[in-house]
Amino acid sequence: MSVSLGLGLAAACGFRVFVPLLILSAASYTGHLGLSQGFEWVGSFPALVAFGTATVVEVVAYYVPWVDNLLDTLAGPAAIVAGATVTASAVTDMDPFVKWTLAVIGGGGLAGLVKGATTVARGASTAATGGLANPILATMELGTSFILAVLAVALPLVALVVVVATVFFVVRRLATYRARRQTA
Repeated sequence: MSVSLGLGLAAACGFRVFVPLLILSAASYTGHLGLSQGFEWVGSFPALVAFGTATVVEVVAYYVPWVDNLLDTLAGPAAIVAGATVTASAVTDMDPFVKWTLAVIGGGGLAGLVKGATTVARGASTAATGGLANPILATMELGTSFILAVLAVALPLVALVVVVATVFFVVRRLATYRARRQTA
């Protein structure tokens, strides 16, 4: 369950870096979720305030034209770090080597994969509409991050199934696109 929780939150970090951290912090602060040893600080009141403030700033910044594209560049590495961090903080009762391997490769990799896909989508949106459709994309990303993070905390296995199904769908669509492109 804790692996499902960590990977679900990591995927949500790919959409918005701080929304899953805020959800994780709130769940821990209210006693609904236990964190791995060494990560208890995530559930503290100062961390909750810091993640809340960072979330508001991040959400607002994605609605500012052209700043959203710049933020995508900066958020790429941050999403990978956040994905690894939420995975490591959520995974309990596991050998530290296995936990950190899972956190870095699984959590960081999944967050990076999602962030890469959203960055490509934002670039395509900017190129096609001059950035006019980017607020719609920002709203979809925010909603997806929030729903996925809440789902990961409430129903971790369902969140993991959603993440795996989505990755499978995207990879399949890319393979189909490449096959059509090579044929043409």
